[in-house]
Amino acid sequence: MYHFNFGGAESVVHIQENIPSLDDVLSNFAPSPPLPALFVCDSRTERIARRVAPDGAGFCVLEAGESAKSWRSVEKTLRSAREAGLGRDGLFVAVGGGVVTDSAGFAASVYMRGARLAFVSTTLLGMADAAVGGKTAVDLFDLKNFAGSFYPAQAVYMPTSVLQSLPAPERRSGLAEIIKTAILDGDGDDAFEGFRALEGFIRSDDAPAPPSLCELISQAVRVKGRIVEADPKETGEERALLNLGHTFAHALESSAGLGKLSHGEAVAWGLARSCELGEALGRTPAPRGARIRRLLEDLSYELAAPHPAMGSLDLFMRSLGGDKKKKAGALRFVVPAERGAEIIQLTMENIDLVKHIAAGACA
Repeated sequence: MYHFNFGGAESVVHIQENIPSLDDVLSNFAPSPPLPALFVCDSRTERIARRVAPDGAGFCVLEAGESAKSWRSVEKTLRSAREAGLGRDGLFVAVGGGVVTDSAGFAASVYMRGARLAFVSTTLLGMADAAVGGKTAVDLFDLKNFAGSFYPAQAVYMPTSVLQSLPAPERRSGLAEIIKTAILDGDGDDAFEGFRALEGFIRSDDAPAPPSLCELISQAVRVKGRIVEADPKETGEERALLNLGHTFAHALESSAGLGKLSHGEAVAWGLARSCELGEALGRTPAPRGARIRRLLEDLSYELAAPHPAMGSLDLFMRSLGGDKKKKAGALRFVVPAERGAEIIQLTMENIDLVKHIAAGACA
């Protein structure tokens, strides 16, 4: 169990084998159980949500996939909460991966100016990243996570037993975020060999999770929690480091068509491009960049530039220009440093280097 304080908002993360009971969830909100509750899930996680929910609980079942990160889903969730009779002391329980927790978290943050919130994270990607730290978002204007809020869940459950049912592509997607967090950790490169032990797990739907997986999830939660505590709303430099690989990745996802490429696959590609950018600018030591790319290659992530799913280089660059990480007219990229990572800024007038890297012209 991990206790975090994100700018005065308490968040407790439970990493455990079993799916939590309703009593488990409510115990985080004592002494006043926040009932009624609304359970938000998608068509793939409804069976898990119904194992947690009491009979007669309010339910909002979203579409599965990236398309559910939309205003339409937020409106559906808010309407369901009102119909379930939730007040400001009511509880939203989001059961699913990052799409469900992001959209339900955003809905909870604006419901009567903020209802209570709990997550049951059911994907490796959600456990490694989306469920912790309080970023909620929906896609808008064909841009990834364009509208959102900072609203940490007061309780987060990560039942690792559900990971066994994940298909291999979702396992691969989540592992990319764990690799990102290891790069950010000062001593994270020491974990690289441990990632190779997961090769069978991410290649086959039937491969069992190795014992090291739980520790890798725990490490990712500890590192991310520590970073977010230092900079809860990304007003400084600390939390922005979590965007390592993401400026490239989000532009790739947008240019490919949101939902056509998994977030983790895009992040892996973005990590490789960030290494190249950092090396070209003298910020990433070449041996470290090579070591990161070699790990990603060994785990069979697609690293070709341009990426086969990229709609076009022009569309990629337009998506890059709309990225929300832009600050004072400059795009912020996070690149691996000698230890951890650092932020660099490039103006749109000086972005040709990024275009060449995305196109593979700097290879």
